[in-house]
Amino acid sequence: MTPGSTAPEEAARPAVEADLPFIVGLAGELRTHTSTQRGGPLWASHDALASPSVESLTRRLGNTRLATFVGTLDDHVLAYGLAHLEDLDGPGPLGVIDELFVSLPARAVALGETILAGLVAWCTNQHCAAIDATALPGDRAAKNFFESAGFKARSLTMHKSLS
Repeated sequence: MTPGSTAPEEAARPAVEADLPFIVGLAGELRTHTSTQRGGPLWASHDALASPSVESLTRRLGNTRLATFVGTLDDHVLAYGLAHLEDLDGPGPLGVIDELFVSLPARAVALGETILAGLVAWCTNQHCAAIDATALPGDRAAKNFFESAGFKARSLTMHKSLS
């Protein structure tokens, strides 16, 4: 850092329409990133949301049961998080983090933690009883990231490919 310069400022906020093309690009990066990881191809075809488009993301913005957040570094969108609510028989809904991705150049500056905090705050405001998030089995960094924020594994899905 040069004299007089400041550290980059990270922030998380609900997405607006102008952010949607950036989210589409980041969603493509996420799918590329996970395509070679253990569990990644099945996640993409079974568990993941359909690849977001500007149109599908625009529909999300008007739905109060869906959260669409962006993470910014000096006002540049470099991360996103998507979550939804699932009804439970019990004290409140389950918040489910569908996708959370930080572009590789923006990692290690707390942007992931900032966007996760935004999603957790949204779930809290929705009176969620708990929050779920997925980490692929070979992605130790994602598992450590969620564990450092207080998440714990509550189930493991065992899988055997027959092809």
